[in-house]
Amino acid sequence: MSGRLRPWSLRIGALVAAGLMISGCSSLAAPQSADLSLNSTGVDHSRLVVVTVRNPAPPNIPHAGSTARSYDAPTQYSVSPTAEMQAAAIGKAYGLKRAAAWPIAMLGVHCIVFEAPEGVDRAELLVRLRRDERVESAQPMQSFSTLSAEENQDPYRKLQRNLDEMNVSAAHRYSRGDGVRVAVIDTGVDVAHPDLKGRIVEQQNFVDARPAQSLPERHGTAVAGIIAANENNREGIVGIAPGAELFAYRACWPTQDASASATCNTLTLAKALSAAIDRKMNIVNLSLSGPSDPLLERIVAVGIRRGTLFVGAAPPRPSARDDQLFPTSIAGVISVDRTVHPGGADAELFAPGDEVLTLVPNGAYDFMSGSSLAAASVSGGLALLLARDHHLTSASALELLAKSSHAHSETQASTVDLCAAMSLLLNADGCAP
Repeated sequence: MSGRLRPWSLRIGALVAAGLMISGCSSLAAPQSADLSLNSTGVDHSRLVVVTVRNPAPPNIPHAGSTARSYDAPTQYSVSPTAEMQAAAIGKAYGLKRAAAWPIAMLGVHCIVFEAPEGVDRAELLVRLRRDERVESAQPMQSFSTLSAEENQDPYRKLQRNLDEMNVSAAHRYSRGDGVRVAVIDTGVDVAHPDLKGRIVEQQNFVDARPAQSLPERHGTAVAGIIAANENNREGIVGIAPGAELFAYRACWPTQDASASATCNTLTLAKALSAAIDRKMNIVNLSLSGPSDPLLERIVAVGIRRGTLFVGAAPPRPSARDDQLFPTSIAGVISVDRTVHPGGADAELFAPGDEVLTLVPNGAYDFMSGSSLAAASVSGGLALLLARDHHLTSASALELLAKSSHAHSETQASTVDLCAAMSLLLNADGCAP
């Protein structure tokens, strides 16, 4: 029966999480790889390099009556013959095999993934490429990981202790996030889940050629459920912002079947981020982490300048390079860690991320843990606030949530209080837990 707890998926009596710990984690149509699937186990990612060449965008001439905030599709952007010839010449000059290619309109470049010949030193190759006048940028292909672990009238609402800790029910008296556009850049999302019915405005798959609707994957489904699961539908749980509009952009793929552990790379994330910015998302949720990535940093910087709020999950363990991480080290990205068991990296906000009840594929529910869930909680909270004040910036929203955070009932660690933040925003009262 739809909405009923599955015994193999959720053990309510114990209220414990189960599973494996995660390691670490243009055009609007999904561009496809040219020659190989970049998530294939047969691809040696240590030989992949990401190269951009200049490809200036045509002037954007708006149609009559349009506005700067129009949600119309952007002007068609394609690869110029000059950029194509330069890409081909670069590949030939260095003996590189073209693996994938995609024009990035917002940066005015054509992006090519090349596979270097076996035995070639990638670091030395990148030095040579960066010296080539035809090359706008050159970097290694990076890998990123998702950050979670298996562990009203909606029947399981009483089990959503995370919502109580953030004072969500009281915040819902003022906002449910109506009309706020949230992009979930993650694995695939189970759009057929009863608690996501009607919640997903758009799905795109930036990993391979399969239809996004046919890929109900665990991590993305869990994150989407935290943010915006249906309310009062007599099914399962309720999301933090059940009125928000979700856009499910698949840029990551599970490391094993039915696992929450997932991997992404530079190109898939670049495609998804660019689509989110092109579609004028209010919020982009990035429940993942990886090394600093120049191309992705440039794209995120464009989004921040255009007013998009980015939320990133703090990595799960301290590192000497915590100041060089994607996305949390980028200025303007809101970094979130879980309240009870933070990973050690500096985070700006804290939210529940331990034994959080959320959605998993095939109409089921499960407890999961990790900073992925904490980041999703803050994305949902931002949707509540933005629905009441569309002018909030990353800095003002961060200040609002930080000022209104309260001590966790058991650990005294700080956690966001969404009703207190709403009270501060609206100068309203009535937000007792």
